[in-house]
Amino acid sequence: MTAFDVRILGSGIVSRSLALALARQGLRVALQARPNAPHASPDVRAYALNPASVALLADLRAWDTLPADARTAVHDMRVAGDAPGAQLSFSAFSQAVPALAWIVDAAALEAVLDTAVGFSPQVRMFAEPPAAALTVVAEGKASALRQQLGVKFEQHAYGQRAIAARLVADRPHNGVAHQWFRSPDIFALLPFDRPQVGHSYGLVWSLPEAEAERLLALPVAEFDAALNDASGGAAGRLALASERGAWPLMLGRASAVSGPGWALVGDAAHVVHPLAGQGLNLGLADVAALADVLARRESWRSPGDADLLRRYARRRATGTWAMAQATDGLWQLFAGQQPWLRELRNRGLGLVNHIAPVKRWLVGQALDA
Repeated sequence: MTAFDVRILGSGIVSRSLALALARQGLRVALQARPNAPHASPDVRAYALNPASVALLADLRAWDTLPADARTAVHDMRVAGDAPGAQLSFSAFSQAVPALAWIVDAAALEAVLDTAVGFSPQVRMFAEPPAAALTVVAEGKASALRQQLGVKFEQHAYGQRAIAARLVADRPHNGVAHQWFRSPDIFALLPFDRPQVGHSYGLVWSLPEAEAERLLALPVAEFDAALNDASGGAAGRLALASERGAWPLMLGRASAVSGPGWALVGDAAHVVHPLAGQGLNLGLADVAALADVLARRESWRSPGDADLLRRYARRRATGTWAMAQATDGLWQLFAGQQPWLRELRNRGLGLVNHIAPVKRWLVGQALDA
């Protein structure tokens, strides 16, 4: 008999959230420690979390311990195409919800989860977690163990990179998120309260590789000019307030997410384009599903029971597939530069904006993802 019920490989938000969720059930968890990175650049990522993800983090006692300026509610979202009048808007008020989403500082959330894990008597940290009845792979899209398990990872590179940074505006954000779908880039401003409360944004700018490289190499003043040209003044005058980070974009899906004694969660199981801000939400939904399956298991089943883990795989199959198809479909729609396609997508935005039931359905899908 092993000393642990579950070992979790991975050192990110998904792995820590899962460790806390399973520890609450009394399971003994061996968790991979975060590697030392003394010279790492500051983390400029900001995540958009839906209500389901926030509810999970609140249940884990992690949400309310976040610093006040590390989480910002999105009350309204304004989406624009690449033609005049192609606009779509959403509001929390019309949905009768407190917020459409919350923008969260990635580093702050990781720190809170690390602290919570450190206080959990059921969780022990290891550089290399020892064997357990169940191994959960949360190593990210480049997982080595996934490959060793013989799981294929089908992937499609978009030929783009996402640039992330923190910005400061000369006027308040008022909880409004902005997104421009253009060919060939997608430009998003996420309302945020760091570094300046009420006046900051998280930038996520998806561009072709060559253009991303050019923008990353620009001096700050020239990058600021590019930002303001891209936003057209919709959020006020923008200025870079952090270093710039970037990563390649892809669509990825594991051929299987469970087997005898193992399960995949987060980016090890699926990767989607960030245009809908659903990557971490999918990972946290994996956490909630796997934790629930283990909590409901028959007393005679081991946490690594293959039939038990197939329940997890079935539960997540439809949601992850649908989100992958939706994000890829949107990217394909807005990546094309044919005149007829440009006309179709921009007319579509304007049409949806005037059909209230369709708008409510779209927002509802995102809130429940």
